[in-house]
Amino acid sequence: MQAPARQKRIGDYLQKVEFASLEELAKQVEASVSTVRRDLASLETLGQIRRTHGGARLVNPASDEFTFSFRDTRQLSEKEAIGKACAELIKPNETVIIDAGTTTYHAARHLESKTPQIITNSLPIANHFAAANRVELVVSGGVIYPRLGVLVGPLAVEAFSKIHADVAIMSAGGITLEGITNSHGLLIEIQLAMIRAAQRVIFCFDSSKLGRKSVSFLCDLDCVDTMVTDQAAPSELVSSLRQRGIEVIVAANAA
Repeated sequence: MQAPARQKRIGDYLQKVEFASLEELAKQVEASVSTVRRDLASLETLGQIRRTHGGARLVNPASDEFTFSFRDTRQLSEKEAIGKACAELIKPNETVIIDAGTTTYHAARHLESKTPQIITNSLPIANHFAAANRVELVVSGGVIYPRLGVLVGPLAVEAFSKIHADVAIMSAGGITLEGITNSHGLLIEIQLAMIRAAQRVIFCFDSSKLGRKSVSFLCDLDCVDTMVTDQAAPSELVSSLRQRGIEVIVAANAA
């Protein structure tokens, strides 16, 4: 594939996912990482993308679809119910990793009474607990990606690779019987480090994500101990997940 065709494909892919890792882009265009670096340098010169540590992102995204504030307006009551049910699973004084999703943010909001130690790469979660006297807060390093409200990159991965936690509260783009997927390739390595660091892994999914496949594969179902979802979850998939050994909790509707 010639450089103009590769660069167009890279641009088209970034329009779908907004940011991606070098490895993810190399796979998309069937080229080496070094070749993709040169393509990204050309695209950056044109002002279409901006290179980051380990990847690239769009300079002017076409919509607000991926922003934290926009995503947090969707399925809001379901996310609040899931967050409350998830928080009830956490024991007092546990060390809890919290992923940078909108549903996990709602879980975080109900945790202060548990006096946990919280470790996160989420800026909204960090901001929520910044003045909380009962919570010990640890924020990972990394590159700030403000639209998503998240810290990404090698420093963030390294931070989670060096810790141990009782629980990880995670989110993703979708879950099927084939596994869990997410929309952003740059988050995959960080999320895998979170999962490896935790003794118990809880995934929070509103029902719109059940049976849905997103862009990048994250992990097999064997990585999941518990899934928390809402009352619109398809019963057949819930039953199948339980048969696979996953504890599935269906949250009561928010009052």
